[in-house]
Amino acid sequence: MELQSSAQELDAPTTITIKGILGLLVSSTDAKETGKRVISLGIGDPTAYSCFHVSNAAQEAVVEVLRSQKFNGYAPTAGLPQAREAIAEYLSRDLPYKLPADSVYVTAGCTQAIEIALSVLARPGCNILLPRPCFPIYGLCASFRNIEVRYFDLHPEKGWEVDLDAVQDLADHNTVAMVIINPGNPCGNVYSHQHLKKVAEMAKRLGIVVIADEVYGQLAFGANPFVPMGIFGSIAPVVTLGSLSKRWLIPGWRLGWLVINDPDGSLMSPKFVERIKKYCDINGGPATFIQAAVPEIIEQTQEVFFRKTINILKQTSDICILLVEDINGISCPTKPKGAMAFMVKLNISQMKDISDDIDFCFKLAKEESVIILPGIAVGLKNRIRITFAVEPSALEEAMERLKSFCERHSC
Repeated sequence: MELQSSAQELDAPTTITIKGILGLLVSSTDAKETGKRVISLGIGDPTAYSCFHVSNAAQEAVVEVLRSQKFNGYAPTAGLPQAREAIAEYLSRDLPYKLPADSVYVTAGCTQAIEIALSVLARPGCNILLPRPCFPIYGLCASFRNIEVRYFDLHPEKGWEVDLDAVQDLADHNTVAMVIINPGNPCGNVYSHQHLKKVAEMAKRLGIVVIADEVYGQLAFGANPFVPMGIFGSIAPVVTLGSLSKRWLIPGWRLGWLVINDPDGSLMSPKFVERIKKYCDINGGPATFIQAAVPEIIEQTQEVFFRKTINILKQTSDICILLVEDINGISCPTKPKGAMAFMVKLNISQMKDISDDIDFCFKLAKEESVIILPGIAVGLKNRIRITFAVEPSALEEAMERLKSFCERHSC
């Protein structure tokens, strides 16, 4: 796996995956040598910590479905009708129009939704616009579909807003879509209603689709509330990707969705719908019994469950920011306002024996048994992504080790 590059800002390499890099980092730790347990601030799976746990309603819904003996066979490839209807109703709560159930396609997590979206939009010679930094699965999926990737920058000093001028300059007649991730992974940003409207208006001018990755939907704890991109579906067609994974804290259940927000019917031609259906026919979706449990999971999960998650994420993000401010050699230009991770800048000139973000993360893993994702994985050199969906005590310990590491390596 090639990780080296001399560029300050990079296109996320199409051979890199987050799990692949984190696996290499874990293998480089030496608990016997350091005498320290491994603490990972690298992957957004909160289920590793006891403060994040599945709701009773979700557990009971699955148990009830299994005991019914009614959902042991194959599901329709687009998803069980009751799951599609429940997801449509759930998402419609925040939209100015009602989503029809047939605009929803149930997927095996948001990753499969990404694959389907890129596959059905692909055509010979096309290109797609991705944010930088970006979740690397987009670049990887695009490379498998022979889609050219063009990256537009996000501005950290402006809350990681989209550089709309760059989008305008990058797009041409072969551009099929642009991707917006909100709440942001890896940046922890939450876009305002005004900014998202500008994105939709840009997409309209360019005649392209907006792929709205909302896997962290509703996980906002700053000044900006979460605004679904589908609100602007009448301006430009929006393909919304999401899942139960993050908000319901069940990433391993692999229940996601792809939804067409197209109230004016500009995208949903019979040919396009047929392409989605055929692609679903050749891809296995999530387990039938998980799909059957979706209506109860959505309807019966109490608001107190969601509030608890938000409160913990707000607490742990505050811990990160407070401790980062006290560490020489790293800085955070923008405080996280949502999701489960944020980007921190490395001041390499203030460090000795550290050449770049990759070197930093591997030495940190070896010396302190702390795992943090290097920025190259998401397209930005000399930054790191810190996940704060971690138990507060473990997070504080990891940040103290990070501080000690930076002190040892400071000039």
